[in-house]
Amino acid sequence: MAKRVKKTRYADHFKEWEEITASGAVNAAELPQLELLRVALEKLLQEGRELSQQQAAHQAAKQESSKRLQTVMVEGGKLATVIRGGLKSHYGSRSEKLTEFGLQPFRGRQKKAKPAEPPVVPPPQPSAESLQPAPETDEP
Repeated sequence: MAKRVKKTRYADHFKEWEEITASGAVNAAELPQLELLRVALEKLLQEGRELSQQQAAHQAAKQESSKRLQTVMVEGGKLATVIRGGLKSHYGSRSEKLTEFGLQPFRGRQKKAKPAEPPVVPPPQPSAESLQPAPETDEP
């Protein structure tokens, strides 16, 4: 009994189908009831291989498209930056006309509120008692 292995790739399925159809063709005289099914599997095998090749070609084309898209994005970004600069130069950076092009005009900076300074506490004033001279004592 052959061990069944889980097939994860199309090629694994195609290989199995190829073995089945080849063996079925050799033994067609013994298995006339399966001949129509074998022919149908051969057709699907051929179509599957063609679709697999198309998929590979599409994948290669997709990679090429992705590379081109990256280049377009970089070049487009540079041109858009130059155009934005030209618009600001033409209309002025404060012109409201810039909003038509999706740009925000310069409207000045808003001043930040100064943080409240803590109140200045004056140093403690010496009291009247501390200003009086110390009493004199008679010590020999």
